[in-house]
Amino acid sequence: MSTAVAEGKTWGGGNEPLKASYGKMMMWFFIVSDALTFSGFLAAYGFSRFKFIDAWPIADEVFTHFPFLHGVDAPMYYVAFMTFVLIMSSVTMVLAVDAGHHLNKSKVTIYMFLTIIGGIIFVGSQAWEWNTFIKGEYGAVQTKGGNILQFGKYVDVNGEQKFKRVAISKIAVPQHGERVQHERKNGLWYVGEASLPPYTVEEVLHGLEAHKDVLVRTQIINEEGEKTVLSREASIEQIKKNGKQVVQGANLKVNEYGSPLFADFFFFITGFHGFHVFSGVMLNIIIFFNVVIGTYERRRSYEMVEKVGLYWHFVDLVWVFVFTFFYLV
Repeated sequence: MSTAVAEGKTWGGGNEPLKASYGKMMMWFFIVSDALTFSGFLAAYGFSRFKFIDAWPIADEVFTHFPFLHGVDAPMYYVAFMTFVLIMSSVTMVLAVDAGHHLNKSKVTIYMFLTIIGGIIFVGSQAWEWNTFIKGEYGAVQTKGGNILQFGKYVDVNGEQKFKRVAISKIAVPQHGERVQHERKNGLWYVGEASLPPYTVEEVLHGLEAHKDVLVRTQIINEEGEKTVLSREASIEQIKKNGKQVVQGANLKVNEYGSPLFADFFFFITGFHGFHVFSGVMLNIIIFFNVVIGTYERRRSYEMVEKVGLYWHFVDLVWVFVFTFFYLV
């Protein structure tokens, strides 16, 4: 006795699974995998910040600069401007995709051009921010334990005493004599020395003793959410006993604003995102010229604009999370 089993027909493939072309599906696969990568980076940042929460730099004190406005305290203003530009470039990309659906070449050209300009402004702004972060502004002293000691004094702001940072260059007292930078051809073989700091700890100590109103602030955050300011005697004692070297700006080893991990994550995550934005600008430029010469007009399809649009929206969305983690939280 035989039993006949009817074979049910499942999905047989086809050219457009889920009503999407092959190109769109591959772009979505890339976006999902890249989103997981960024999620891992941001999760690592979150865990590290939670572990060193009492010594993490305060964003409002780090990102206070604005181009061509030297000395103006504008916390987060330029970062907000960068975010606005990137979000508006996403809006122009939406308009370009919509114009492509209506086969309107002139509007696609205009909106793609505006999207490219927005991306270039963002990348240039991020490069400027990196340069400012690397150079630093005030400088600090790193202790033997790796902590950061900053300098400042209390000033009256609208009837309230607030701690204002003071640059090391304003208080340091240069000493006689010149220190020669060690080169690996002299002394120890194959051992080089990084560039010399602008001042020595002794010069900073003499300057601190000479300026009676200057105090030392540690990287430890107190219960009020502010960095701990030491007394005059404790400030001098801390520099005298624990001062190791003067640091200026931030890099992968030291950070004048606080924990070096903050600088490590900042350079890596914002740099990784900046590379994505730069790649998106390059792709948009290629698509833009194809639009100009009428490639997609002859195809009667602007799907390539839609594909790069998906990538561009993803880059914008990622920045929203990066902006939240690094600048707002």
